[in-house]
Parts: sequence; C-alpha cells; structure tokens
Amino acid sequence: MTRINVSSVAAAASSAAEMPVKNPSSIKMLAENLSVFYNNFRALADVTLPAHEKKITAIIGPSGCGKSTLIRAFNRMNEQVKGARVEGRILLDDEDIYAPDVDPVILRQRVGMVFQKPNPFVKSIYENIAFGIRLLNPRMPKSELDHRVEWALRRSALWDEVHDKLKQLGTELSGGQQQRLCIARAVAVEPEVLLMDEPCSALDPVATLKIEELMKDLSRDYTIIIVTHNMQQAARVSDYTAMMMMRPDRAGELIEFDQTQTIFVCPKDPRTQDYVSGRFG
Repeated sequence: MTRINVSSVAAAASSAAEMPVKNPSSIKMLAENLSVFYNNFRALADVTLPAHEKKITAIIGPSGCGKSTLIRAFNRMNEQVKGARVEGRILLDDEDIYAPDVDPVILRQRVGMVFQKPNPFVKSIYENIAFGIRLLNPRMPKSELDHRVEWALRRSALWDEVHDKLKQLGTELSGGQQQRLCIARAVAVEPEVLLMDEPCSALDPVATLKIEELMKDLSRDYTIIIVTHNMQQAARVSDYTAMMMMRPDRAGELIEFDQTQTIFVCPKDPRTQDYVSGRFG
C-alpha cells in the first residue's frame, strides 16, 4: 500500500505545469505523473492532477486531448481496452489503485462512473437500482433493499417522478430521467467518488440544468470529477478546473490546474485563455 506524501503533492503538481494544489490534506484522489498507453500510442503524458474531497473538479480541453482517457483511468476502465497500460500512479486516499492487490470490482464500487449517454439496464426502474446493491449484499432483506432503492432515487432527485412506476422499464424514461437513473444506480452502492464523462452532452437545456443542480447537491457528500466541453457548465458547477491540450505527438497533457474562478478570469497559460474565451477549439 502506497502512502500519500502530502508535502510532495504541491511540488509534483507545480513541476508538472506550475499548478498550485490548494490544501493538500483535502485531496481524495491524486493522479501522479500518469501516462496511459494503447499499445505503442501514448494517449496521456505525465499528468499530475489532484481531486479535492467533496469538491467538483472539471476537466476541459479540445477534442482528442485525452480527457476521457484521464477520467476513465480513475477507476481503471481503460484497462478493459486490449493493449492499454499505465505508468505513474493514481492514489485513492492512501492506496495506489493500480497496485496488484486492488480488486477493480471493489474499486469501481468506491469510484462510480456516469457515462456520456444514459445507459440504463433493460430492467425496471427498481431493478436498475437494486442490481448493484444485490451484487454487494445478496442477502440484504427486501425491506432494507426497498429503502436503499428509494434513498438512491431521492438522492438523484428522481423519486417524486417515478415512485408510482418502479416496475416500468428504465429505458422508457426521458433522456434526462435516464441519466438521473444512472446517477442513482451509481450512488446506490455508496461510492466515495463519482466520475462523470460528458453527462449532459445528450440532454436538452432543462435536463442539463437538473443534472447540474444534482451535481452541486451530491458534492456535499461525494468527490466529483467531470469531463465537459461546455465552458459555461464548468464555470457554473466546478470548484476546480483542469485544462488539457494535445502535444505535437498527440499525447494529452495537463497545462494548467487551479480554482475554477482563476482559470476563467485570470489563467496563467495563454492557451487556456484562448480556449475558455472561445478563440481556440
């Protein structure tokens, strides 16, 4: 098990791209000198990025710069791709998630993920939520399971809309409701971190607003890392923002990380300024 050397975190981040780390003791996850390869192609290059506990970190940057590769590395989703490998490390609290003794299934319970397109199971609303709970605790009494399902749906601001139709297929809900169902499915197993990869890209503005409000509410209890192309969304919902770019060799790199207000008002890197102001990408 690898311990986080808090005193070295700020130095590592600063040396990567002069990125300040606010209050290192509050870091929940930390990518440190992380590189991701797909066979011989280097998709990410030496990324050092902290995610602060019970805060929202937005990852922004132009298409192809490695944002999704980075967020998927936080719960080892990339290793499901043949030929994928990582260098460097990612720490969750004081544990290296890529250590040989870490079970990826247990890790993904601690670090849940919501994808770009809603992907409810072709099951009832109830069973969408109950599925993961049963995997972790197959002997849970029905009354307790009912309570957990209701809790998760309330937590995702969906209970009032579906409480009288729990037997309906989750795939029959609207797009925004489906995405909130997927969020409910993720929180039902009580993760510590939620990863969201473009969770609003397929939704209309009304549904997007509901998801953004939900993210802010969930950040009281969860550490959230979100990938978004929507600059207004990043500015509205996140506490910290990481700016990524593609190097000439096509590897993604992190060029700047700071509190969101700083990134959008007075970034240090002119490429960040160009991107957030719409002059690039």
